Amino acid sequence: MLELILGGARSGKSSFAEQLALESGLEVIYIATATVGDSEMAARIAHHQQSRPKHWQTVETPVDLAKTLQNYAHPQACLLVDCLTLWLNNCLFDQTVCWETQRQLLLEQIGNLPGRQILVSNEVGQGIVPLGAISRQFVDESGHLHQALAKLADRVFLVVAGLPQVLKG
Repeated sequence: MLELILGGARSGKSSFAEQLALESGLEVIYIATATVGDSEMAARIAHHQQSRPKHWQTVETPVDLAKTLQNYAHPQACLLVDCLTLWLNNCLFDQTVCWETQRQLLLEQIGNLPGRQILVSNEVGQGIVPLGAISRQFVDESGHLHQALAKLADRVFLVVAGLPQVLKG
């Protein structure tokens, strides 16, 4: 089963995803895409680490998400990816990575993986059009990725103020 959870910053989307993973009864493998760029991001990462159960396996994957999903997916696993927008950021700003290739690899295999996959991502396209080409590219690529994944997903949620709203499924 593929689930996509969208929401703004501090909307409760990660907590909701973790609740779904915990309730699945499956082996949870937490796939973290964040990288420590500054002290504020280090604090965010620490908060996420402290909030999840200690027995969950964590795999840090800043770029090669499709490969990681393929390596860890199995019928008794729940793969929780947090989060796609950080992954997108990592891909866009790493000059050695081709974003289009990474995106295509993910979209080609995500619907065929065994077990359960829960994907968390920030909804960034509901504000004003940002100034600057790279910021607009980020918002555009995020929106295109969300649309493609929502088509493939069995369930899609939007989390607002800690309240999950079912968009699909």
